[in-house]
Order: sequence, then structure tokens, then C-alpha cells
Amino acid sequence: MTPSSTAIPNLVEDIRRAVSNALAEDIGDGDITAQLIPAERQARARVITREDCVFCGKAWVDEVFHQLDPQLTINWLVEDGDHVSAKSTLFELQGNARTILSGERCALNFVQTLSGTATTAAEYAALASGSEIRILDTRKTIPGLRTAQKYAVLCGGCSNHRIGLYDAFLIKENHIAAAGGIKNAISQAHQIKPGALVEVEVETLAELQQALDAGADVIMLDEFTDEMTAEALKLARGRAKIEISGSVDEARLKQLSGLAVDYISSGSLTKHLRAIDLSLRLLSD
Repeated sequence: MTPSSTAIPNLVEDIRRAVSNALAEDIGDGDITAQLIPAERQARARVITREDCVFCGKAWVDEVFHQLDPQLTINWLVEDGDHVSAKSTLFELQGNARTILSGERCALNFVQTLSGTATTAAEYAALASGSEIRILDTRKTIPGLRTAQKYAVLCGGCSNHRIGLYDAFLIKENHIAAAGGIKNAISQAHQIKPGALVEVEVETLAELQQALDAGADVIMLDEFTDEMTAEALKLARGRAKIEISGSVDEARLKQLSGLAVDYISSGSLTKHLRAIDLSLRLLSD
């Protein structure tokens, strides 16, 4: 299922910016190899995936070729979030041959990266299937592609944590020390941005109690044993959500599901992706 573009703040503007930057770094003052082709030559091309994946990147491809040549036609055969089999055609292009070849690598770079992110997210989402746990991403994203990868995570069936440092508080050990304690940190957070989500990372049950008493919305448990986690869930029930951070495999997820943890956040969704293998070929008439 394709997420709404409004699910990620500033996504449309970020797509335009990311594509413009990518084209500038690749084409520079002109694609000299494309100049080998007669300027008037028209062509058709097909893009396929060489491996199974969850597709993501339609808007980025559209933007690449719109910025290069609005007259070029794209025929889409998939949608963001679709599970696609190897050798499937993703889209077809028709228009100026120079434009197709100049935009090829830029367009495929976006698709291979975002589809890789969505595919990794889908693997994690499958682990959580049948449980109430929501798998969250983190800020461990490729620089310049924050909102793009956050969108891809949604396409894969997982959920977003905060988008950046501006839309939610995540108070960790160093913040707590510098702010004068958990109570002070949470109190200041409520004053700085009323209504914003406030999350606190805690290392002990005593710190968890302080966070609950100060009005934290979400509490991240750092290195808690299963016994401590079970106790934390009892204390937090009805008062705050509980999050576990870190890598998780199927066995661990089953354990956490049994404990009724609310969230698991993992940087692996966006930083351990493997780009999807794609191919573009010109078609003969």
C-alpha cells in the first residue's frame, strides 16, 4: 500500500531538491557521452528488477525525467509498496534518447536505494506480524535522503520515529546530565515545545519511575533484562509507552511480543539496506 505523500513533512519539496542535486552532481555542465547520439533521436526503454523486492521510488523517477524533459512519457507498471518478483518490469520510458540515457543512473540510484530500504523494512515488519509491536526507524539515514528513507520505511510496512531533532524530544543520558536530571529535562521540554512528544531513555527502574512521574510520553529501556522489562511495563501501563532499541531477530521479537512491548526502534532499517539490482535496456522498434 502506497503511503500518502503527506505522511512525511516536506517530502514533495525534498524530492525536488534531492533530484536537482543528484542531476547536478552527475550531469554537471552536460552529458558528453549522450552527445554521441543525434539530438532528435527518439527511443523506448524498459527498467526491470533483477531480484525480488518491495518497490519504492516512483515520485523520484518522475521528478528526474520531469526536470530533464517534461515531454518524456513514463508508463508505470508498479506502485510504491508493491512486492515485486525478479525480472519484473517496473516502468517503461518513451522519448528523447539523450534524456533517457542521461537520467538513467540518477533515477535508478533513487529506486535501488529506496527499494532496498523498503525491502529491509518489510523483512522487519514480517517479524512483527501477529504482534502489537510497532517497528520504528531512527535518524540513522543517508545524509540528504532523510525524508526519502522515512517514506520507504512506511512502504515496507514499518513506522517512523521522529523525523529529526525538531519534531520530538528524545532525552538521553548526556541530555539528562546536562539538564540537571530527568525531572528538569522533561519539565523544560514541556516548556520549550508544548504538545511535542517527550521520550526519555532510562537505565534503571528508578529512572523509569522518575520519567513516569515527570510525564514522559515514551520511555526507552537501555540494557534492561527481561525481568526488568516486565516490571517496567507494569509500572508504565496506562501512563507511557515502552520502547526497546537495537537489533532484533525473530526469536528476540517473540520474547518482546510476549512482554507486550509497544515499540522496537532499529537503525538497521535505513543503514543496513542493500541496494536492489536494476537494469535499463533500450527497446528496438
